[in-house]
Amino acid sequence: MTSSRPAQNSGGSRTSSPGLAVAAVARRLGVAPATLRTWDRRYGLGPSGRTAGSHRRYTPDDVARLLVMRRLTLEGVAPVDAARAAVEAGDAELEVATRTAPALPAVQVEGEADDADEDFEEQFLGTVEVPDDEADDELDDETDEPLAADTDEDDDPAPGGERAEEPRGRARLRALPGGATGGGAPASPGGPRSAASPAPTSGRVSALVDAALAYSRTACDNLLVLGPDGDPATWWTELVEPAWLRLSERTVLAGPGEMPEVVLATSALRALRHYIEEFERVMVEAGGPPANHPSRMRKIVLVFAAPDEVVPLSAHALAAALAAQGSMARIVTGPASTHRSVELVTMVRPTAVVLATTQNKPDLDVVHAVNESYPELPIFVGLRADAAATELPFGPTVQRVRSFTGLLHEVLAVIKAR
Repeated sequence: MTSSRPAQNSGGSRTSSPGLAVAAVARRLGVAPATLRTWDRRYGLGPSGRTAGSHRRYTPDDVARLLVMRRLTLEGVAPVDAARAAVEAGDAELEVATRTAPALPAVQVEGEADDADEDFEEQFLGTVEVPDDEADDELDDETDEPLAADTDEDDDPAPGGERAEEPRGRARLRALPGGATGGGAPASPGGPRSAASPAPTSGRVSALVDAALAYSRTACDNLLVLGPDGDPATWWTELVEPAWLRLSERTVLAGPGEMPEVVLATSALRALRHYIEEFERVMVEAGGPPANHPSRMRKIVLVFAAPDEVVPLSAHALAAALAAQGSMARIVTGPASTHRSVELVTMVRPTAVVLATTQNKPDLDVVHAVNESYPELPIFVGLRADAAATELPFGPTVQRVRSFTGLLHEVLAVIKAR
């Protein structure tokens, strides 16, 4: 793959420097130098800087793109797609990648790799680390001949007498994809996933996860902006939900007051709130009724979350997606016993009731209670796992839906029919 790299940002925090030799970057990423040469040759992710002696060196932007490449490949993205995402990464994503790159467990290899080894390292990126003493055997990037000991600028101090400082990532204990606890984690049975596969692994999702793990509210806010012309359903299914699920799989060694899930949830809820405020403003300015007008409350949808779901993000996303289609929805928050849930349904008299959750096996007592009290009321339950579906009440008005998009369409169809 040959790609033209975007112009480097000269005004960012990744300040210009003499650059790093391939051995230093290999140690930084935890890969073999041969892997870096493969990425340069196949995908154009090579060093763009040069020293006075015409030795090629990796600039901070080069390293940031390699960090994006490594992270995506480790998460299962095919190398060609990961390289494309790294080349096209913007300044914000590169900044997050530089600031949050963790040090991962690794196994050591000896000597140079052949083509088969390079392909293996690409697929299991992040699991190979080069011992420090291999730097002495490093080859020159221009001639592929061994560098003399005095030309390996890796160990030389930076101008001014100080050693160039590599970016530091926040120390955290993280679970590798697939539940692996070490560097030799196998790939998924289907091989590397495409960046366009049903399980989204885009650079933006990864940047959002990294921003939450870095406890950067500003970065999360910027990545989660939902403009007035945006689609909350697409925003949820392609960005927030995959990031939320990935984050839930990570084991994090956090400090007091630090919770990555709370950072992501707070930014997501803020984005939805701003979206709805702008949406309502535009509607009223166009002559439409306000949100509390009786004409808009006649076909209201009541959205419940699972009882033990602390942050019901999917319920809020569904309510916003319904609002974008001109339908009113309200989310039930706080403690809601079965008795209280039935009371709410009696008071609101909704067109439909929805249980929206990201849990695989939620408590369905509320669904049973509402169905027993109002057997004619349409009830939609979002359930991914087939095992949990067996616990649903049997009846023509209770429908299990596997996907968020399907849930939205089913509810809209009921509203339109009434």
